[in-house]
Amino acid sequence: MLVAATLAIFIAMTLAIIRGISGPTFYDRILAVNMFGTKTVLLISLLGFVMGRPEFLDIAIVYALINFISVIAVLRYSDTNQFKHTPATETSNHQSTEKEH
Repeated sequence: MLVAATLAIFIAMTLAIIRGISGPTFYDRILAVNMFGTKTVLLISLLGFVMGRPEFLDIAIVYALINFISVIAVLRYSDTNQFKHTPATETSNHQSTEKEH
């Protein structure tokens, strides 16, 4: 049963990597990285249980905190204009209204 759970986590991690690479938007990629980090925490916890090493749970908790803080930091940084995307129609409409004024 634990082998099946480990395989399911590996499959979910593989799908998260694929989604992170092929994500159409920046936010899809960030969500995929967050999902990969969450599945890593599950994998570390599961391996700690299988090996009888309860200190792996401490490592998993620290990794979860690092994952959470890094995702929040990247999302905070993504609010800058470098990651903002304005569609071409909005840009052309904005330029035409500026010309009228």
